[in-house]
Amino acid sequence: MNIEIDKVVDNGSHNVERIELNVVGNCNLHNYILADTTYTDETHISNKLRHMYWFLNQNVIAGDKVVIYTKQGKASTELINGGRNTKYTYYWGLGNSVWNNTGDAALLFNINTWKTKKVV
Repeated sequence: MNIEIDKVVDNGSHNVERIELNVVGNCNLHNYILADTTYTDETHISNKLRHMYWFLNQNVIAGDKVVIYTKQGKASTELINGGRNTKYTYYWGLGNSVWNNTGDAALLFNINTWKTKKVV
């Protein structure tokens, strides 16, 4: 994967809770989904995904940073690393914190293709 989870910061505090990601290879954010789940034991995660964040269409390059706040807000960008890279800040728009319990897990999916079917 070209994006790695760096850390969850201020978990459980809705107004400042965020997850920080590092871009390690050129890619498009739209190919990634962030979700939260829990650990069922020390080494296994649950298959019950609670919140999902599908990134917008945004090309990123190695060295860029991505921050997703749990709260509402307006997306922004700022130059970092002497202008060589960009920090992208996004907002999930949720009313409560996501990573608020011991044992919660942040899960990042790389999805290069998908299909959908409307239920009628």
